[in-house]
Amino acid sequence: MASLARHRLSPADTGPALRALRAWTPPDAPSGSLHPGDVGWLLRLDDAAVYLWTDARTSEPSAADPAEAAPVAVGFLDGPVLRVTTAPDADLAALAADAEDLLVPGNDATDGLPVPGWEPDTEEHWLVFSWTPEPVSGRAAEITGSDAADRARVHRAAFAGSTFSVDHWRRMKESPAGHLAVDTLVRTPSGDPAAAATGWFGGAGRCGLLEPVGTHPDHRGHGYGRDAVRGACAALADRGASAVAVLTPASNEAAAALYRSAGFTVVRENHDWTRPGRG
Repeated sequence: MASLARHRLSPADTGPALRALRAWTPPDAPSGSLHPGDVGWLLRLDDAAVYLWTDARTSEPSAADPAEAAPVAVGFLDGPVLRVTTAPDADLAALAADAEDLLVPGNDATDGLPVPGWEPDTEEHWLVFSWTPEPVSGRAAEITGSDAADRARVHRAAFAGSTFSVDHWRRMKESPAGHLAVDTLVRTPSGDPAAAATGWFGGAGRCGLLEPVGTHPDHRGHGYGRDAVRGACAALADRGASAVAVLTPASNEAAAALYRSAGFTVVRENHDWTRPGRG
């Protein structure tokens, strides 16, 4: 069994985790749970914590710098779900054993890391969509600092209970992942902010990611969300993305319809692993 070291990274120290995720991002839809953009979106929070597992044999046991060791996996807790992406040759059994420290009662699901004795979730699954670059025209404009308040306003309106703010947006853009982000905003003819999308670059020849996408409830049904999505995809393709992926729960029929209308196709279904008898 592999010898692993687990590092808890603060937002400012996530560079090694982001570099590992970029190296593991394929040309098509991400194979694991996490894309660099998932970490980038998390970094809007000042208390974000990202875990980086490394091969302990490649560094001194007391080494404090995870950049000195070979990365094996990256993960974080997304509410009660431990989301993980691993290196292609990672020892999944060793990772699952080490992750037991994080999977305390209440953290009852994993995405991307099978846990012995746990079961695939049969009640909910995620659709993985992929977009192939093509010519795009539309009403989307890339967001600058002066648009940040409107971008935050759209997000709060689109997602009930959201507290997303300009400070969150700035923290995200100033994080180690900020240079990977592209934001698009679509306005109504009268100038009201209607829809927004954030795209994340995974590297030239690698798949990008949309996270998040939202349309203001007052402006749904007019194609604004589709234009925001396609604008973000076009910006990622211009930087060299080979494809763009987005994930949504299969139960979110409105989101699935939006992505299909924007030219995405379903390439895979993902199921979380859940603790037996949870709840």
